[in-house]
Amino acid sequence: MRGRPALIAVAHGSRDPRSAATMAAVVVELAAARPGFDVRLAFLDLNAPSVEQVVDAVAAQGHTRAVVVPLLLGNAFHARVDLPGLLAAAHARHPQLQLTQAEVLGPDARLIGALRDRVSEAADSLAAQPNRLGIAVAAVGSSSAAANTRTAEVARRLAMLTGYITEICYATTEPSLPQAISRLRTRGADNILVAPWFLAPGLLTDRLVSAAPDVLHANVIGPHSALTDIVWNRYDATIANALTLSA
Repeated sequence: MRGRPALIAVAHGSRDPRSAATMAAVVVELAAARPGFDVRLAFLDLNAPSVEQVVDAVAAQGHTRAVVVPLLLGNAFHARVDLPGLLAAAHARHPQLQLTQAEVLGPDARLIGALRDRVSEAADSLAAQPNRLGIAVAAVGSSSAAANTRTAEVARRLAMLTGYITEICYATTEPSLPQAISRLRTRGADNILVAPWFLAPGLLTDRLVSAAPDVLHANVIGPHSALTDIVWNRYDATIANALTLSA
């Protein structure tokens, strides 16, 4: 095991225990996909084990390399500043341990396919209502307009996959979920389904339910074979890139 780089999957963390439980289930599937690999879950904030604790444990186990995959949907402050800072400090404590950060999950086509699956599961309950369905894709939202524009692409690509009309909305900024629902109604939707662009449930997904309690809400992405594939692909690509750079 020590000859293979450890995989440290880093989740955001939440005060809601459902979030940590969901991410733990994701990591169970990651470990099951490649028996014999050392797979660890760490959290940036609010939950244990922390990134620091997991890196210390990996170093104590005798590893000399670890790939750190952020379980994050966007390349925002946590991925660009927080996590690199934590890893730099950890490397200073364990100079024998090479820590390499992989790319975030992002709007990978496979992950949008997983979102489509959650939409399809929820839409099955509307099978007896053949009216036109509108999908409100609900994301966290950012103070960066450019980041929100990039996230809006998820709704457009989901529309291409499903044929449903879609609108983007955010839990922390505008357009809000009620605004997205209004736009979908204007565009002819008779039934509304909220598709949360979230890996795990938590306070923000609860906020979305409270904002629109009378419409159907799909499940978060959670454990899914596509997510497992993406994380291991990030791991493999990071190792391959490191080998290329050292050649």
